[in-house]
Amino acid sequence: MESKYISISVINKAIKNVIDVQPFLQKVYLKGEISNYKGHTRGHLYFTLKDDTSRINAVMFASRATSLNFVPKDGMNVLVEGRISVYEASGSYQVYVDKMSEDGVGDLYQEYEKLKKKLEQEGLFQEEHKKTIPKYPKKIGIITAPTGAAIRDIISTIKRRYPLTQTILFPTLVQGELAKDNIVKQIKTADKYDLDLIICGRGGGSIEDLWAFNEECVARAIYEAQTPIISAVGHEPDFTIADYVADLRAPTPTGAAEMAVPNLRDLKILIKQYKIRAGENINNKLNFYLKKLNDLKKSYILKNPLAMYEVKEQKLDNLINTINIYIKNKLLQAKEAYKNITSKYILTNPHTIYEKKQHDFEILVNKVKLLNPLNILDKGYSVVEKNKEIIKDYNKLNVNDEINIRFSKGNIIANVKSKVGGEKDGN
Repeated sequence: MESKYISISVINKAIKNVIDVQPFLQKVYLKGEISNYKGHTRGHLYFTLKDDTSRINAVMFASRATSLNFVPKDGMNVLVEGRISVYEASGSYQVYVDKMSEDGVGDLYQEYEKLKKKLEQEGLFQEEHKKTIPKYPKKIGIITAPTGAAIRDIISTIKRRYPLTQTILFPTLVQGELAKDNIVKQIKTADKYDLDLIICGRGGGSIEDLWAFNEECVARAIYEAQTPIISAVGHEPDFTIADYVADLRAPTPTGAAEMAVPNLRDLKILIKQYKIRAGENINNKLNFYLKKLNDLKKSYILKNPLAMYEVKEQKLDNLINTINIYIKNKLLQAKEAYKNITSKYILTNPHTIYEKKQHDFEILVNKVKLLNPLNILDKGYSVVEKNKEIIKDYNKLNVNDEINIRFSKGNIIANVKSKVGGEKDGN
């Protein structure tokens, strides 16, 4: 009964034999876009070749890859020459590439480069905008899918390295059409949680799988967040727009966790080293001040304290002597100045000087009286004024003008009745 059942290996081998004898599959020429590219350490190249509706796995062994004159990358359009066969271990058919050449760049890759250039010109990638990652975070937010290797790797690494940190998961879609809006929403939510740090990412995949982290809205949400963000998208070769905008880029989710927290074991070693160095510094300080104290104890002053007092006493005596000499000199100068002042003629003959000054004053008064024009009125003369102007010429008066006549004593107001003599009369 069991003889009719065959093993998986047998059926896979049978399918391989069928495919391998088909002539048109032994030399195929394909063109498509590289996706999910991985280079093995031994030099073999593994990738997916795809078009708009289909895809096929591809492998190019190191012996063939050495002939390439370009570096393959995701999103690159290529022309491939090779054969189709079955990989028995997995039962999958694939193209074994013999030759490969460039055939332009894929649409997704062009879109990626266009957005990258735009955001770079706006300054979103500049170091001056990147926030400092805290050394000892107390609370870390993790934005990724709630299931899968990424979240397990991040949490286990943090707990192993620094269990003092609290982690909060903000579950999100990381692939598909709705992923970008979901990621943006969780970034904005986590940014309000008073976190010290946010890790945002997912595991590796093709350029299509990682595309949510190449969306402009995700990049701007990372840039506008107030909380420092570590981008942890994909594996080592994968760079997304989110990696360029984030405050720090990690090659893998595990690497992000290692960058986010210190290693507790390393901290213990560091603390031990600080303790040793602190002890050495304290001992050095104690030895320094002990030596200084011993030097002070041996000093002449401490052994002979009266000597310091005697020196101060002598200095005080010198100061007192200097002050006394200074005061005596000032007194002598003041006495000499007083003597010079009291010996002057004005102080020895004050009455004679007063009489002379009085006589000179009387002479000046008499001169002023002689020069006073009003004194002439005492001799019987008078002064005629019209509108406060002294009239010297009768021609300046007209009949009926009001005039003021000033005498030695008093004055009168009069009107001109007529003018007699001169060039004209008043009639």
